[in-house]
Amino acid sequence: MLYLLYAWLKAEQISFPLLNLFQYQTFRAGMAWATAFIVAVAMGSRFIRWMKTKQGKGQPIRTDGIERHVLEKAGTPTMGGFMILAGMMVGTLLWADLSSIKVWVVIFVTGAYGLLGFLDDYQKVTKQTTAGVSGRMKILIQAAVAFVAVFILVMYGESPKEAPHLVTSVAFPFFKNLIIDLGWFYLAFGAFIIVGASNAVNLTDGLDGLAIVPVMIAASTFGLITYLVGNYKFADYLQLHFAPGVGELAVLCGAIIGGGMGFLWYNAPPAKIFMGDTGSLALGGALGAIAVCAKHELVLGIVGGLFVAEALSVMIQVAYFKKTGRRIFLMAPIHHHFEKLGWAESTVVIRFWIVAMMLSFVGLATLKLR
Repeated sequence: MLYLLYAWLKAEQISFPLLNLFQYQTFRAGMAWATAFIVAVAMGSRFIRWMKTKQGKGQPIRTDGIERHVLEKAGTPTMGGFMILAGMMVGTLLWADLSSIKVWVVIFVTGAYGLLGFLDDYQKVTKQTTAGVSGRMKILIQAAVAFVAVFILVMYGESPKEAPHLVTSVAFPFFKNLIIDLGWFYLAFGAFIIVGASNAVNLTDGLDGLAIVPVMIAASTFGLITYLVGNYKFADYLQLHFAPGVGELAVLCGAIIGGGMGFLWYNAPPAKIFMGDTGSLALGGALGAIAVCAKHELVLGIVGGLFVAEALSVMIQVAYFKKTGRRIFLMAPIHHHFEKLGWAESTVVIRFWIVAMMLSFVGLATLKLR
């Protein structure tokens, strides 16, 4: 919004030297971060008190899970993801270039998944059960939203002259010229990335601060990636595939980081509020959509490797149990396995943060190792 104001003033040849800062995506990304952080922190205490009056017993805790969670976490309100999304949306709408179709695609996915997560959280709280919206219905809605988002990108996305089919292609990390044009099959591939990222982050959200910090790490990494691939000179120097208009997503990534930090202010152990599916589904979907826009879908699997491991641990556990009646992990997702081994919750969380940071460095290395 403010960028469009700056563009209008420039077109009208109305000069305000300070407004020249608005042309820089790095400046607007920083301001989006600060705005989102202030919004999330400012609404935090009031929102938590209001949620406590509305949710009564708070988020239901799995009775078949870690025993101490039932005692320590019972009564904690959920839907804290609303704080993150509020900060993210305000920061993005104020500081991003709203003429960018890619910004609106990510906002669409994030908002739709956030609404789905809210409905899921609402059913859990009102019915006091860990079962909300059915898994099949959730996947169908997520897939429909993702298909629409990817279809818009395919129809209205812009490919550079040197790679005319980039919008429907998959680029492979570590290889300079290896891209495969999937044609219309890209719709299914892109939707899979978005839906998979959303559910992987959702499965990771099980301990205080466990999901939000890796989300911020991934958003920081993709903030840099989008800035580089959206700038022709940087992309050419690093031998990356230039993705027109993607640089504006760096501003959105800044807003995600700011909103996440504002939420972490209250989610730090012992958590005063949980993210809930309202936040985890939306943030995972946002990361997936950003990766699709930036044509770094496979790099997301590296940067978000922690989320991939969490999702795989659940799939392996379920498949193995159905076939043999036995379990591979003491409990899935895998963060609970380590709790069952005797690791303190803070130990699991901090070590998983370290893994997430290491994976982000590997993901960034793909920008140069080609």
